[in-house]
Amino acid sequence: MAVLVGKQAPDFTAAAVLGNGQIVDSYNLKKETAGKYTAVFFYPLDFTFVCPSELIAFDNRLQEFKARNVEVIGVSIDSQFTHSAWRNTPVEKGGIGQVGYTLVADVKHEICQAYDVELAEAGVALRGTFLIDKNGVVQHQVVNNLPLGRDIDELLRVVDALQFVEEHGEVCPAGWNKGKKGMKASAEGVADYLASNAEAL
Repeated sequence: MAVLVGKQAPDFTAAAVLGNGQIVDSYNLKKETAGKYTAVFFYPLDFTFVCPSELIAFDNRLQEFKARNVEVIGVSIDSQFTHSAWRNTPVEKGGIGQVGYTLVADVKHEICQAYDVELAEAGVALRGTFLIDKNGVVQHQVVNNLPLGRDIDELLRVVDALQFVEEHGEVCPAGWNKGKKGMKASAEGVADYLASNAEAL
């Protein structure tokens, strides 16, 4: 599996359902996310089991992502029409409701292959998550197998860490959360941090 961290995120243009429910034929990643951070997440299929819990969890935290200038984009191999039907199915009937972010149709499997998250024997994508910075560079990726749902709060924590590094020029030690102390990237910085924080790690 390819490691995309530190590399330009593969661009793509595909049909999609926007957060307002509009179906578009040519949603382009770079154009639509210019000047923003981007969370691209892959999931296996619409109308399945773990997937709706993840998509609803993303939607429940969408305002937190927006407050951090993060565009959220879901991708699966389903068509834009299946995405739309799933959005229009009530949650209590196995749907995801009117989620407020874009769902991209990867019917040719080109996007999941470009991000190297296709599970070829099953013909679907693994649960891959990619955090892309404002320059289009992948800063974080994690891939779960099909039965293992994601922790969306952990992704928000990583967004906070990335933005802290960019703003302060310090690095984020293990277990860092917003509001905690960072670490200077030097021998002295490590010693200073560990002197007062090692036992809490």
